[in-house]
Amino acid sequence: MTPAASSDGNLPDLLEEVRTDKPDVQLPFDSTQLVDNLTHERYLTNSHETSPGGAPNPLLSELYYSVRPFLPPSLRIQLQRMYFRGWEKITFPAWPVDLTVERLLETVLLLCMKSRRIDTVPFIWFWPDGASSAAILTHDVETAQGRDFCPRLMDIDESFGFRTSFQIVPEKRYSVTAAFLQEIRDRGHEINVQDLNHDGKLFRDRQRFLSRVKAINEYGRVWKAKGFRSAVLYRNLNWYDALEFEYDMSVPNVGHLEAQRGGCCTPFPYFIGRILELPLTTTQDYSLFHILREHRIDLWKAQARLVMEKHGLLSLLTHPDYLLDNRAQSTYRALLAFVAELESEYKMWIALPNQVNEWWRQRSKMTLVPDGNGWRIEGPGKERARLAYAKLDGDRLLYTREAFVPAAS
Repeated sequence: MTPAASSDGNLPDLLEEVRTDKPDVQLPFDSTQLVDNLTHERYLTNSHETSPGGAPNPLLSELYYSVRPFLPPSLRIQLQRMYFRGWEKITFPAWPVDLTVERLLETVLLLCMKSRRIDTVPFIWFWPDGASSAAILTHDVETAQGRDFCPRLMDIDESFGFRTSFQIVPEKRYSVTAAFLQEIRDRGHEINVQDLNHDGKLFRDRQRFLSRVKAINEYGRVWKAKGFRSAVLYRNLNWYDALEFEYDMSVPNVGHLEAQRGGCCTPFPYFIGRILELPLTTTQDYSLFHILREHRIDLWKAQARLVMEKHGLLSLLTHPDYLLDNRAQSTYRALLAFVAELESEYKMWIALPNQVNEWWRQRSKMTLVPDGNGWRIEGPGKERARLAYAKLDGDRLLYTREAFVPAAS
């Protein structure tokens, strides 16, 4: 079968090439390689507006960032709207949440179960204590105004019972005092490193990256930060081995409204070498407010439903810099109220990014061991793990899991 020239073309249906007439399902592709190609964004190709990896054209980017400090906000927004013009016509990844990886894996599992006449497969449930899905609330601090608004933003988060993570730019954008960082920690929030100086050039070339990453890693050690996010979500996953962090939060699920297009096509954490990627599965507040010109949370709700459909990670990114006015704050409060509802009604696990990082690493090392006529989970963290089953239901899979039983007091 001839492959399509690009992901935007008419794609052949490879299900027609699957062979199930033997005990082992024969696929016309390597499913592991395909998942890696999607999550590592290797499907991206060159175009008139992007360079390899979906990054913006270097010349246009250089020009924009050289004049950006002198542009009034209204003109910057107009230029950005021009850049994103036609974004809704991009067919892949699928908007507003792409679930290609999960649908692929479920299809392969379904075929294998049917081929072997197995109706139930046990596995370790995705989240601790049987939570239906998980969510993280993150804030990228971009300006001195945003930094100064952080205490007030923590007040708002805490009024809903949430603790969040703050990604701080170490150099040039604003001063970062020890007292500022300590207040965030003392209030139970998390600190991560955001880029080095937020000039949009971190991944411009390998030599510059390696030079800057030394300082970035040192800030991570000094701040005791385990997580990283790059400015503007620029990224080159092939260079991540130089980052000395446990997890990263720079890859969108679908990047139609990001300066660097692409997307990992999954709402779940995944490993890039030794680094755990916590993908951004929702639209940033800046894009919602200024590109889409919306101050309702309908899009965030729709994205949350799609993520929860697969029991994935709802990752939210807002900026104190864009929550300064009353209208934006009202929208953000509505979002927090919605997340609180998901926590209460659907048993969603609201966690800090590092808590998700620690859990996903533990889960990856757990094993299922036969126990009589059933199974038990072994490994560190097993007390929070739940046994689950994938069951055949016609031509689809249903998931069930053990109920969480609190320990007796």
